[in-house]
Amino acid sequence: MRFRIVELNVKTALTKSGLPDLDYALNPYIGCAHACLYCYAREYTSNVEIVSNWGYVVGVKKNLLDVLSREVKKVRRGVVGLGTITDGYQPVEALYRLSRKSIEILASNGFRISIQTKSSLILRDIDILKSYRDFVDVGLTITSTRNSSPMKFLEPFSTPPTARIETLKKLSSEGIRTWIFYGPIIPGYNDNIAEIVEVLKIARKTNSIVYFDKLRVKKFMWKSKALAQLARESLEYNWEEFFKKIQKLCKEMNIECRYGFENERNENNKKLDTYLRKT
Repeated sequence: MRFRIVELNVKTALTKSGLPDLDYALNPYIGCAHACLYCYAREYTSNVEIVSNWGYVVGVKKNLLDVLSREVKKVRRGVVGLGTITDGYQPVEALYRLSRKSIEILASNGFRISIQTKSSLILRDIDILKSYRDFVDVGLTITSTRNSSPMKFLEPFSTPPTARIETLKKLSSEGIRTWIFYGPIIPGYNDNIAEIVEVLKIARKTNSIVYFDKLRVKKFMWKSKALAQLARESLEYNWEEFFKKIQKLCKEMNIECRYGFENERNENNKKLDTYLRKT
């Protein structure tokens, strides 16, 4: 299947965010060329063509910068999450530079920006990240420490894990605040405690907070035999016990660790009850 870019106009740039510590969300693109099989973002994407061809069709909000420039003059200042349902540094960013220019617009108008990415392309913008370091933090999504990890089959076009780790180290060495998102944790793929210890060691070296999160089960997963199996295993997994082990490790290693989406616990408990009633 050939990759395709669709240019679109939007009426708004900033949207209210329901995520912890974020006031707004900014997603310069629709969809993501990383094509991660488990990606929950398709559940929040209304464009049928992009959802049906996830990873192979990406929408570019071509008038985003004009809209954003107007909005920052009108809305209350706050924290903007860049890349909450897309990756702002996926390959199309190399061409369109919407994330880079958005950071400049936001920071110069007094907004704080929290960026989450899997891509080493963010190093291209290390100059503005350093210039606005008081307004910016960067989180790298790390799902494994090994390029040979089975996670590569679930993240076919993402930056390799070792490159993500080196990106994190480089950002930290330049004085940019960093954090790690270790997730989604998928039973049998990246729930190995020894590997998580390695992630915590990286966090210690880079002075990064670590956010952990389990696989977030979404409706689209039940349409695929392989994803449905992952969903079932995640719903049946003893997450409470697992996260207790992680918290113990974090305390022993003196690393600040947090649960990625605290409000997802109750949601997934309800999904587990529904699943068990059907089996």
